[in-house]
Amino acid sequence: MANELYPIFLKVHQFDTLIVGGGEVGLEKLTFLLGSSPNARVTLVGKEIQSAIKTLAKNHPNVTLIERPFFDEDLTEMQMVIIATENNTLNREIRNEAKARGLLVNVADTPDLCDFYLGSIVTKGDLKVAISTNGKSPTIAKRLKEVLNDVLPNEIDSLLQHMRAIRDQLKGSFGSKVQKLNHITEDLVAQQHADPCPKGCPFGLTHHTEVVTEKS
Repeated sequence: MANELYPIFLKVHQFDTLIVGGGEVGLEKLTFLLGSSPNARVTLVGKEIQSAIKTLAKNHPNVTLIERPFFDEDLTEMQMVIIATENNTLNREIRNEAKARGLLVNVADTPDLCDFYLGSIVTKGDLKVAISTNGKSPTIAKRLKEVLNDVLPNEIDSLLQHMRAIRDQLKGSFGSKVQKLNHITEDLVAQQHADPCPKGCPFGLTHHTEVVTEKS
């Protein structure tokens, strides 16, 4: 059966996300989200919130912590909910209430109850690549992430900036601009296969990147 997931990139700094759970799973979800989107607007509710979460929140002014049991009213004005308590029955109850309100829901370690997964991510400047195995194997996603980490150069962000400058200078219709940019990038790919750039050029290879591992 084909993977029917549709990948999108959300501007989570422009809407409100609720995380329910102040334990290890809640910490994992919050760390994952902020690792990719440091300015995400997040409210985390937990009956008890561990100190690591409080420490993390201090460095992110858009994160609000509420240390008390979850109430249905916590879902008000939220657009996305990540449910990460260690009580499966409570997780399902919160999920059902969130779905009744039309919210997007992720339930930790329960793919069948999820509207979306938190996929593996490789970030290099403005380039962001996301990987998902449809919840089947985070281990495979991790290995693919490692491959992309080795293959994609850090300097590719400089290349992106150059391409943006070139695009802004091109004249003509949208179609002609696309053809010219396609020609430029085809030449770059051919050059990379024939004679990889030395270290430091816009398409050179290095091995440092910010990565995050797939979680359901």
